Amino acid sequence: MRWLLGVLVLLVLPAQAVEVPATGRIEVLFTPWDDAEGALLREIGQARQSIRVQAFLITSRSITRALIAAHERGVAVRVLADREMVARGDNSRVPDLHSTGIEVRLETRYASAHNKILLIDVEGNDPVIITGSYNFTYSAQARNAENVLILRDNPALARAYLANWQRHRDEAQPFAAALLP
Repeated sequence: MRWLLGVLVLLVLPAQAVEVPATGRIEVLFTPWDDAEGALLREIGQARQSIRVQAFLITSRSITRALIAAHERGVAVRVLADREMVARGDNSRVPDLHSTGIEVRLETRYASAHNKILLIDVEGNDPVIITGSYNFTYSAQARNAENVLILRDNPALARAYLANWQRHRDEAQPFAAALLP
């Protein structure tokens, strides 16, 4: 009987794994030794079309200022964040992003929306994907042992990350509505 339940689960839950070719360039950083925040600021500053953020926590004033500056220069900046981390306060800069007109949606479906991703110009020919354990915080740079991967020039990988980001965006709640009691 237990095996039948396992088969039913497999039939109901489609495989989600995506395999893409290993192409492009990879930059790897480890904190606190490497300047991961500086690398993120550089990439945000070079964005021309779009930046999609998926974050568990954003408290870094520098990263917040860089995202706002990108928005002000015409880059389409969109943010997904963990609702509980924003609601707790904990020096979250997500309300600052929302107040400038940046689209912010909050993820409410999961116990923790724990992704840490920046997707930069992923619709174009030179996509940049930034991921790793690095939260967008001072502690991630100065106090924690973290890792950051900057993956460049892999359109297939960019499409996979973009599709996943969009799936999460579609499930997320608008900023104000998600914070209502």
